[in-house]
Amino acid sequence: MIFNKTPLEGAYLLDLEKRGDDRGFFARVYCEGEFAEHGLPTHYVQVNNSLSADKGTLRGMHYQLEPHAETKLVRCVRGALWDCLLDLRPESATFGKWYGAELSAENRRMMVVPKGFAHGFITLTDDAEAFYLVDEAYAPTHERGIRWNDPAFGIEWPIEPVVLSDKDANQRDFDHEYHLQPAAV
Repeated sequence: MIFNKTPLEGAYLLDLEKRGDDRGFFARVYCEGEFAEHGLPTHYVQVNNSLSADKGTLRGMHYQLEPHAETKLVRCVRGALWDCLLDLRPESATFGKWYGAELSAENRRMMVVPKGFAHGFITLTDDAEAFYLVDEAYAPTHERGIRWNDPAFGIEWPIEPVVLSDKDANQRDFDHEYHLQPAAV
């Protein structure tokens, strides 16, 4: 695997290191040792799969608060999507910065979304399917989301969304107290 650093501290865009011949190719998509060398989680507790039927479907920007913050390893296995991450770690030098890249079945790239980042994507094709590993279980009391077009961050989505869930369409703009504090139980 080729670990490409992004402009955001701790986030990586991964490319496969293909070894091929006339039959096709072989490539490793996960290696515990290589992930550990890069300071990334090596234990995942969930594997998620999402299918978006229509081009322009936007999902995000979602994250979970500590102690349930998640690291995600995201790959597009059918079609194409533009994957976006936003650093929400107050102590980070890249707090409030975002990064996006195209993930597709063809380019086989993967995005590592670290703990403390909001994550979302918009589909660039019909029938785009994402497959991702998560190192923490879903915890509804620690779930948060930020409006996809919050002017505080200025994310430059490659296309305008056509399909948004009610949940994503009604997310709030960023508010430090709400977005970085767990809900009262």
